[in-house]
Amino acid sequence: MSTRERILKFVKEAQPYLAVILLQFGYAGSAIIAKSALNHGMSHFTFAVYRNVFATFVFAPFAMVLERKIRPNMTVSIFLKIMLLGLLEPVIDQNLYYTGLRYTTATFATAMCNVLPALTFLLAWILRLEKVNIRRLSSQAKIVGTTVTFGGAMIMALIGGPTIGLPWTRHLLSTTTATSASLTELQPIKGALFIAAGCICWACFYNLQAITLKTYPAALSLTCLICSAGAVEGTALTLVAERGNTSIWAIHLDTKLLSYVYSGMVTSGLGYYVSGLIMKDKGPVFVTAFNPLNMVLVAILGSFILSEQLNLGRVLGGAIIVIGLYLVIWGKSKDQILSKSSSTDDAEAEPVGQETSITKSLNQVKAGDEAV
Repeated sequence: MSTRERILKFVKEAQPYLAVILLQFGYAGSAIIAKSALNHGMSHFTFAVYRNVFATFVFAPFAMVLERKIRPNMTVSIFLKIMLLGLLEPVIDQNLYYTGLRYTTATFATAMCNVLPALTFLLAWILRLEKVNIRRLSSQAKIVGTTVTFGGAMIMALIGGPTIGLPWTRHLLSTTTATSASLTELQPIKGALFIAAGCICWACFYNLQAITLKTYPAALSLTCLICSAGAVEGTALTLVAERGNTSIWAIHLDTKLLSYVYSGMVTSGLGYYVSGLIMKDKGPVFVTAFNPLNMVLVAILGSFILSEQLNLGRVLGGAIIVIGLYLVIWGKSKDQILSKSSSTDDAEAEPVGQETSITKSLNQVKAGDEAV
């Protein structure tokens, strides 16, 4: 193998990892901007609606042009799955998450979301999207890692501890952030419950998206349909929950508008689309396995921008979560290696006189060319 071929192979293998890392940077920016907008009175109901509206209008033209030849026909089954996808994450999860964010800090909320890979793994195991063999060390590592991750999240929610003072936050404290911090510190359990409930819906969303992509492989079109369904369903929920309060629909050139546009384009649009592309090959667990990076990024950005302070319980819980997730990722990587080796052995063990699936495909193509 030449050097050029090795480089191309490395780039191809590194693409999913680079994509999910870039997504975590995007998610971190969304958490900071959204928390700032919530501190200035943004309604999480209209936020969930507007971000999906912006995502639909931005990505729909690209989906119509780029996927016009590969977009499958709409069926009742696919339509119901899309409506459920639009309800799970764009409506229920986002409203639960941002409600919890009101009672906590951006760092705490993103750290709590580190239970998402564990929940996604459990659901994928139940739905048989994730292979688990209790006798294998890799599967044992995934199960132990899932348990450890959940324990770390509970430590973050229940244990406070002394505040870890950061030098650059002392001169950044303002009246608004100080008041917000004093209120949120009193309700971490309440915020954790909202965020945990949202993560359950988010895990269901990822697994259902992986299932839907098998029958509707047009990932960009599926993203637009999910966002549009979420916008319609979210509007109905907002009209019921905030009936009579028309001021929440007003749009001005402020942090709220920035939050709508940024979260719509990055978190909803690019997030759903890139996640869908990756989980076609890697599965839903891989997509969520890099959430600890989001926690670190938000902790750093939040301390600078929002003057958020860390305490010992959050740092300890976050460290335990990272350890648990490392076990999950390690176990999954070992499973992929075993899966590749077993498939290679099966191909080598196939009788000489019997055609492989690849050979059959080539012969079918050749026969079609001769017929033409």
